[in-house]
Amino acid sequence: MGLKDLINKAKKEVKVLQGEESKDKLFSNENEFPDTATAKEAFERAKKKLFDVNLWSDLEGINSTFELYDDHGRRTTEPMPKVGYYVRIILPGTDIENWVNISDVQVQENMAQFTVHPSEKPAPLTTEDEVVQHFFTKEASSIFRVVREGNVLKGFEIGKNEIINNQGEEAGDRKMLNTMIAEGGWAGFQDLQWEKLTRYLVHLEEADH
Repeated sequence: MGLKDLINKAKKEVKVLQGEESKDKLFSNENEFPDTATAKEAFERAKKKLFDVNLWSDLEGINSTFELYDDHGRRTTEPMPKVGYYVRIILPGTDIENWVNISDVQVQENMAQFTVHPSEKPAPLTTEDEVVQHFFTKEASSIFRVVREGNVLKGFEIGKNEIINNQGEEAGDRKMLNTMIAEGGWAGFQDLQWEKLTRYLVHLEEADH
């Protein structure tokens, strides 16, 4: 990488830090099975792991807490999320809540996924106009996906438009906090978290439950 490239990269990182530019991230793992029948059975188990979000909290080692809430702001143990449901995410070692809203759920013969976006708390849990309770803006999204291709099972976390939520009214009084989380704690932990989750989705490791 030449000097010009290094300078351009540094400029982009400054804009990202200021909440002016976005990043896209892709994390994936795959597992190959001896035959199609075994791979199909593994895919069915992977779908259950994908959609039972509460069980993600049981992944071994350093891990976030994931809690599913329905569209009325009630904690739920449903094994299948629905559009309009919420997930509360608490990073390890903190008590800071980060909320996402489920905007899309898809199930096909050999693919299953759901999409989330940063959001406010569910309306019943607050009595005032809430700012987005997440370190990324609403434009960001995460797609959690499992796919079977022949004998191979693949798991993905696809992050798009990851813009730090530290500008304007949307950030409220979390501007500095969101910057510190996005470029500090989460930046260092993101690879570990989604590597662990995608390995879990394709049965390369299991949860402690």
